[in-house]
Formats: sequence, structure tokens, C-alpha cells
Amino acid sequence: MTSPDCILETRGLEKRFGGVVAIASVDFTLKQRELRCLIGPNGAGKSTFFKMLTAQLKPTTGRILFDGVDITRAQPHHVSRLGIGIKNQVPDVFNNLTVAENISVAARSRHGKARAGAKGKDVMERLGLTALTGRLVGELAHGQRQWVELAMVVALEPKLILLDEPAAGMTADETNKTAELILEVNKSAAIVVVEHDMQFIKQIAQTVTVFHQGRVLIEDTMEKVQGNELVREVYLGKSEDD
Repeated sequence: MTSPDCILETRGLEKRFGGVVAIASVDFTLKQRELRCLIGPNGAGKSTFFKMLTAQLKPTTGRILFDGVDITRAQPHHVSRLGIGIKNQVPDVFNNLTVAENISVAARSRHGKARAGAKGKDVMERLGLTALTGRLVGELAHGQRQWVELAMVVALEPKLILLDEPAAGMTADETNKTAELILEVNKSAAIVVVEHDMQFIKQIAQTVTVFHQGRVLIEDTMEKVQGNELVREVYLGKSEDD
């Protein structure tokens, strides 16, 4: 039985591609409003695991439970309606609309037309994006576009947000701002971050899960993960993702 303070759980999760086992019997638990970072070198399996959580891939065996509901075979739109927000590496935004319009469009799907504008304004204020309100998203810098999409996800008021390399391609200043935004969003939602930028992870990490050959090698604080000899020898310092 799932604990009441658990928002996400996988039980014996496995994914095979022909004879290749990409994820091997992974048990994973995330608490309400917890922030978890997933790391591991090229081929570790973290991206495959992420895609199963987001319903982009269906597990070969095992179960995925979200807030007590079995979502193992759910479709992406169903997962979203249940309260899971997803942000992939490439921003999914409307380039020909303003920042305010993008966030309002997202808010409308959750809150209706009458409340969308006010909700969008609240989200922009919370995330410090009001200075960009009237800017066309297509004219924004890479980091700013990523923040707009994060705001669009937040406007849906999800219970869980899944972020795939949120700091990829950003400048140092943009990365710092992104870390601040994630910590702010974490006040109201659980977050899973797949990332390989160790400096960025240090800014946000509470608990880190290290993947190795499709399995969980270790779960602990960032300090203890960095101090683990096997992790230090095999994973830290590698920059490629799977």
C-alpha cells in the first residue's frame, strides 16, 4: 500500500528493447513536495525512466503509481489531467504569442477563460517574469524561453513536475535564475529533475538518485553521493546524458 505522503512510486519497473534491458526492476519513491535529482552517465537509463514516468514509453513490466492512482498504461493527456506537469529539453511554446498570452493559454486549460488572465499574472509575478509580459516568445533568449515554459507548467497547478535537463544550453546567469525558479516552484509541487550538470544540481539537490546500467546505484544527499567512491570514479565528471 502506498504511503499517504508518497506522490510517486514505481514498483519493479522494467523496460526492454528487444534483448536489451534499459531499466531493470527499479523501485522508486518520491514524497509530497520532494525535489529529487536523477543523474548517471551515458546509457545509465535515466532518460528511459523519465519517459516512462511521462507516459512517453510504456513499461515492459512493473507499475507506476501517482498519488495512489495506477498510471502504468495511462496516455500522456491523462497523466497531465491527473496533475503531472512535464517540461522537456526543447521548449514547447508559441513563438508568435507574448509571454502573457503563452501563460494564459496554459492557464485556460486548467482554470477556464474567465480566470486564465489573473492566474497567468499571478504565476508571472511569482516567478519574476513580469518584465517580459509583452515580449514575443520567439524573440526571447534561450533561458527566457525555458522560464516561460516552466511558468506555463506551473499555471496548470500540478502536484508533480518532471523536468528534463532544465539548465541545458544556458549561460551561468540563466542557470542560477533557473535554480531559483525551481526552488520556488518546489514550495507547491514535488519535482523530479533529470540533469547532468553537477554544478547546477548542487544548487537545487535535496536527494540524488544515481542510475547505473538501468538500476539505482545509490540514493542519498548530494554530499554523500559525491563522497561515494564508485560514483566518483564512474560517473561524476562525465557530461553526456543518456
